[in-house]
Amino acid sequence: MSLRDLPPAARSMAAAANAAVEAARVADADELRAAAADLAAFDPSTAGPLLGDVLRMLLEESHPDGLDADDLRSVLETTTKSALAWLPEADPEVLLVILAGALGVHPEEADGIARPGARAVALHAPVMIADLLAGTRRGLDFYLEAAFREMARSQTMEAP
Repeated sequence: MSLRDLPPAARSMAAAANAAVEAARVADADELRAAAADLAAFDPSTAGPLLGDVLRMLLEESHPDGLDADDLRSVLETTTKSALAWLPEADPEVLLVILAGALGVHPEEADGIARPGARAVALHAPVMIADLLAGTRRGLDFYLEAAFREMARSQTMEAP
């Protein structure tokens, strides 16, 4: 399945994700804010998992022997430092929750960590994705296509 084969709404979501990641790649805060607003307008139950799946794939690919706490700390520190240099509202706690969520760990509000809203996810996830993409041979479309395939597969498995 390629992005052009997706339904129009999914193609639009992929285009918004591409715009946000590209803005993050070139460290353009204004463009990222605009692209994040477009991305946040999509259903958060679809857009959030899409970004999370892309992030998880990038993490797994960049750490083929598995991730440990030092690897996660390094990803978080690198992304936070680079983001704060050009995106003043970058929030390390939001980045941490997004990173944990991509790995299937969802902190509870009882732990003192609130889940970020759709706008915060749409602003922060592309920053981390752009940082991780810099170390790959593939472009974002490869990961988006794989994430959409995974979403379609999981929806098919859930259907009666």
